[in-house]
Amino acid sequence: MTYLSEMTEQIGPGPAAPRTGDDDRPERPAGSSERAVDRRLQRRWVPLLAGLLSFAIGIVYIIEGISPGAQHRLHGVDYLGSVTRTADLIIGLALLMVSHGLRRRKRRAWEAAVALLAIGLISHTVLGLILRHVAQHALRPAIRPAAAIGTAVVLVAFLWFRREFYAVGDRGSRWRALWVLCYLVVADVLIGLAYLAASRNGLVGNYSPWARIHTVVANLAGFSGPVLFKTDSNTDHFNFFTSGLGIFTIVVAVLLLLRPAKRASRMSAGDADGIRQLLARHGQQDSLGYFALRNDKNVIWSPSGKACVGYRVLSGVMLASGDPLGDPEAWPGAIHTFLDEASRHAWVPAVMGCSELGAQVWCREGQLTALELGDEAVVNVADFTLQGRAMRNVRQMNTRVCKEGYSAELRRVEDIPREEIARINRQADSWRGSPIERGWSMALGRVGGRYDGKCVIATACQDGEMRALLHFVPWGDDGLSLDLMRRDRSAKPGLNDFMIVEAIKMAPQLGVKRVSLNFAVFRAALERGERIGAGPVLRAWRGILIFLSRWFQIESLYKFNAKFGPEWVPRFLVFPGTTDAPRIGLAALEAEAFVVWPTLDYRRLARKIGLGRARRRIRALARRKQPGC
Repeated sequence: MTYLSEMTEQIGPGPAAPRTGDDDRPERPAGSSERAVDRRLQRRWVPLLAGLLSFAIGIVYIIEGISPGAQHRLHGVDYLGSVTRTADLIIGLALLMVSHGLRRRKRRAWEAAVALLAIGLISHTVLGLILRHVAQHALRPAIRPAAAIGTAVVLVAFLWFRREFYAVGDRGSRWRALWVLCYLVVADVLIGLAYLAASRNGLVGNYSPWARIHTVVANLAGFSGPVLFKTDSNTDHFNFFTSGLGIFTIVVAVLLLLRPAKRASRMSAGDADGIRQLLARHGQQDSLGYFALRNDKNVIWSPSGKACVGYRVLSGVMLASGDPLGDPEAWPGAIHTFLDEASRHAWVPAVMGCSELGAQVWCREGQLTALELGDEAVVNVADFTLQGRAMRNVRQMNTRVCKEGYSAELRRVEDIPREEIARINRQADSWRGSPIERGWSMALGRVGGRYDGKCVIATACQDGEMRALLHFVPWGDDGLSLDLMRRDRSAKPGLNDFMIVEAIKMAPQLGVKRVSLNFAVFRAALERGERIGAGPVLRAWRGILIFLSRWFQIESLYKFNAKFGPEWVPRFLVFPGTTDAPRIGLAALEAEAFVVWPTLDYRRLARKIGLGRARRRIRALARRKQPGC
């Protein structure tokens, strides 16, 4: 692992591009040669501490809300005491919910936390004074003064550091309301059961767990349950605060449900057209450029529209892949816009798989750090040959597959009939061992798209039946980049080697001079770690990579690519710092589909229970009732 920032300090940033009228880098203040520091990096301890304080205060409020210790001293003001305890419980739950948003500098979370703390302060002071005056004693003298002082201090601190919370809300889905409703209902039931457990001496009898759950659920909905208390004050308080929990849950779910839906992470037609125009002029610069046309990517443009960055937001990380597209002189403008967008949402900016030039520009313009992630295997078609001892295994495997009667064909997508493309897709889908399609930075996610006419499909057939498929995306006018490699599992071993060799042999027929194969993660460590004289650290790192190869294709991809004698081109990971590395690693695994969170396929569920047919019938009846139908 080598840090590119250390290398650039030794060799310098390189020659700067001349400043022309086409350079759309944002103007900087006079006398300043460096870009302003990202606000996300200022006082990083403030949002973390704010989230922890909000969580801790929320726990304290919940404990006060469910604690029945002082009820016997209220002397006729039980109702007012129940109000304050219910308010404590609701405030505590709300503070727990906004604590995560505070850690991510969300402005709405800060506003909600300030309002909740102010309400809690009023609950602990004004209502406490009223109770002292009416009942001649404090409601909870051992807890409320300390809680009021702590709340006031935290509230003042939140107002003092208000500028640290500037991030706008994330893109959400209305289905989140369903999940939040489920979570809150479970939390309400657990809190109600905890209250009954703490009040066991005040119950009429020893009730079963089912009776207790029945009572809590019924009281959340405003009804009574089988559990009875010995005193009316205990009954009133339990009914009051469980009903408050139910109202709070419904209000939160309705607010989330009625919130306007935001645009999902999906490529728009206008962005796709703009990217194709940039690829037509500058597509030869980066072999990963065409993968920016994935449907699940968003695009952010430079002010002049001459460069753009494709990205996706996962786990709070704004993850880009490859170099910026377009004119290199316009890259800084796109990079600054990208970083400003990440700062506005409090996302962690990161770039996966950029080239050495791209990493230098990212590090220079964004004050970021680069780590060598691995190497891309690039084969020069003119220099490729099967002769020599180094190619002996590939040559033998290729000859063995040819003797089995396999033949290969290489064609542009625009030269293949649509019916045949549909048949190829159906056949290739039948070979998939898992419904999860892995790949993001070097995967297009589709084969034979309507606007992907310059892509190339290589097929291998035996006795007229297709047994393997390779899909390449264009890399400028004279290059191809491997996108998909799939074969029949019952086919002859070595078929993938045969397909790669035949594709390289036939590439000149399509005017192709270079072919980019798979990406080998940490290739340098694997290669150097097995050499004689490798140090203990390098050998240990290689051992870890080999161990991880049991689940991830690390060593196997390196060995597969190395068989074809490619030129290794380093690729880099660009990120703010080591503290963000775990989150960025998780986002990268999510993007490449190595980590897949369970989701509810509501459309498939609706089809199974017949809601789809009912919806179509309702629409048909509505059309019949329209005038003129």
